[in-house]
Amino acid sequence: MIPLLFATPGTENVVKKIGGSPEIVQHLKDMGFVAGASVTVVNSLAGNIIVSVKGTRVAIGQDLARRIMIC
Repeated sequence: MIPLLFATPGTENVVKKIGGSPEIVQHLKDMGFVAGASVTVVNSLAGNIIVSVKGTRVAIGQDLARRIMIC
């Protein structure tokens, strides 16, 4: 498992685990980052990562991307 922050752009990955406080975990789940979800890094710009999750593009910061573990 590696953090989403280090995913290769354009490669489809699967969310395995989300870390952090209960509030952060819930916030990420509300955006679609749940265990088993398919995610693809679209681009990385100025410290933000654009991710495709559940058919929607979402921009998240590096701090949140470090909490999402993928494989």
